[in-house]
Amino acid sequence: MTRRDGVKPISLALQGGGAHGAFTWGVLDRLLQDERIAIAGITGTSAGAMNAVVLAAGLAKGDPEEARHALAQFWKDVSRDGRMSPIQRSAFDRLMGNWSLAKNPVYLAFEVASRFLSPYDFNPLNINPLREILEAHVDFEAIRQAQVKVFISATNVHTGRARIFGHEEMTADAVMASACLPFLFQAVEIEGVPYWDGGYMGNPPLFPLYEMADADDILLVQINPVVRDTTPRTASEIQNRINEITFNASLLAQLRAIDNAAKLIEQGLISRWTLGGSPFRRVRLHRIGGEHQLAALDATSKLNAEWSFLQHLRDLGRAAAESFLSEHFDDLGRRSTLDLRLELAD
Repeated sequence: MTRRDGVKPISLALQGGGAHGAFTWGVLDRLLQDERIAIAGITGTSAGAMNAVVLAAGLAKGDPEEARHALAQFWKDVSRDGRMSPIQRSAFDRLMGNWSLAKNPVYLAFEVASRFLSPYDFNPLNINPLREILEAHVDFEAIRQAQVKVFISATNVHTGRARIFGHEEMTADAVMASACLPFLFQAVEIEGVPYWDGGYMGNPPLFPLYEMADADDILLVQINPVVRDTTPRTASEIQNRINEITFNASLLAQLRAIDNAAKLIEQGLISRWTLGGSPFRRVRLHRIGGEHQLAALDATSKLNAEWSFLQHLRDLGRAAAESFLSEHFDDLGRRSTLDLRLELAD
């Protein structure tokens, strides 16, 4: 669908990935500069959820330039707060241009301690600096009243199911639940129900966007590698690959459901389908992928909040968005550019 003014509405689906979410910041920064695009809806998980609400709040309070400024200030404050962390790159890693934190002695000690201690032991006061940053940058009331719809996912600890927090439910608690890694933070309780990171069950959730009638194009910003060509051999590499597979499983399941429904509709076997409780309709899927650029970074870099690193990721994201717009802008409103059959091939 293209509006009468020639602007093409799209919905955004933003993956989580810690500091790697700065790549998504770069993608959003470039998209917001393109006056030919209008954002109709956003879903996000973890860092993707934070990008989503900062973006939505910026749009609600102003225009795309306001949203760009809001995202930049949010990530700058994340970096400023990160300076206080004892987990920093070693002098050797800085010299070699390595963004990993794996050689930091505090990180290594924490890795060992986390096998025996939970966040309820080493962080009994449940201190999370990200909450203060989030509350300082996001006007949740403005989001709830805005036209751009936002949906974020968290994982219900009791049932193991995804909980989608809709537009009217958007709060700081919901976002913190979506970003709650169980090895680092205590579960976030909302109305007596504990929640963990949404990446386990929806990274990101796609089905809420089917309710966005004004946008038949969904743009997925993917930062977690689905495919790797090498076999992990070290303990950290194995754990990182397990996390990637786990956090991508729900996304692949949703894509498979979309593909199967589309095939049945094409064959005339069904005229209506329900996906995640929402009526299925034909949509066009697109992707801006950072997984290839980020594949060389180890899992510890997701905790690296250095401003130079976040700027590096932002620039990678901007370049990826620029490439997408150059190659596929004309496809928006016309056809999908994400080939699900190739994506889901064994």
